[in-house]
Amino acid sequence: MRIDAHQHFWRYQPQAYGWISDQMAVLQRDFLPGDLLPLLQQQRIDGCIAVQARQSLDETQSLLAMADANPFIRGVVGWLPLTSPALAEVLAPLQDRPALRGVRHLVQDEPDPAAWLQQPALAGGMELIQSRGYVYELLVTHRHLAEATTFASRYDDHWLVLDHLGKPDIARGAVHWARQITPLAALPHVACKLSGLITEAPGFRWTPALLRPFIDAALEAFGPDRLLAGSDWPVCLLAGEYAQVTELCEHALTALSDAERAAILGGNACRLYGLQEPDYAPQPH
Repeated sequence: MRIDAHQHFWRYQPQAYGWISDQMAVLQRDFLPGDLLPLLQQQRIDGCIAVQARQSLDETQSLLAMADANPFIRGVVGWLPLTSPALAEVLAPLQDRPALRGVRHLVQDEPDPAAWLQQPALAGGMELIQSRGYVYELLVTHRHLAEATTFASRYDDHWLVLDHLGKPDIARGAVHWARQITPLAALPHVACKLSGLITEAPGFRWTPALLRPFIDAALEAFGPDRLLAGSDWPVCLLAGEYAQVTELCEHALTALSDAERAAILGGNACRLYGLQEPDYAPQPH
C-alpha cells in the first residue's frame, strides 16, 4: 500500500494560520480532501496521513472528522497540550478515534525551540502518549538537531519521526547535513520523513541534482526501514507541483530493491503508525 505520509488540510483563516505569510499567497485558500484525492489517484497512492498545521484541539478534531468522512485519510497526526496537567483528560475521549495515530507540536515556531524541547513539563505528556502508542513527530530545523537528539534520547518508548529531514541548510550541502543528522539517526526509535525538501531550497529554486544528495544521505543514515515518503502538500506548491515531489522521491529510490522501495513509499508508514490495509478503492469525494 502506498501512503503519502505527510500532508495538510485547512479551511484558511489568516488569524488561525499566521505562519502563512503574504509571500505564500498560493496557500491562502482552503485545501480539503476533495482537492488531494485526484492527486493521489494520479500518482497511484492509496492513502495519506493528515498532519496538523496549527496548535489547537479544534485542528485535531477537524482532521479526525475529515478522516471519518474520507477513508483514504488513513491516519491523523494531531495536536495535544503535552505540557498540560489535564492531558490525560483531554486524551481520554480521543482514544476512541482510531484515525488518531500521532501528535505534533510546531516546535520550529516557538520563540526558543531548544528551551521548548528541554522543558521538564514535557516529560509527563511524552511518557503518556508514548505509553498509549502514539507516534511523536519532531518539527525542527537544522539549527536545533542537536537539541532534538537529546530530546529523542530521553523519550525512547515509542517511535519518534523527524519531519522534512530536519529542514537541512541546502546551501551548505548534504555532507554538512549528514554530519548533523548522524547522532539523531543513530537512535533506533527515530525515523525520518522524506518530505519538505523542495521548499528548503534557496528561493524555492531546486533541481533533482541539488536535492538528490540529501535523499542519498538520509538513506545512508536511517536506512530504508526508517524512511517515509511524504509530499508536504499543499506547502510543496510554493516550489513545485504534487507530481514533481512524488517523482523526485521515486527517482531517488531506483537503485533500491522492490521491497526497500515499497517500505519507503508506504510500508514503513503502515508499520510505524499502525495503519490498516484498506478494503475499498478510493473514490472522488
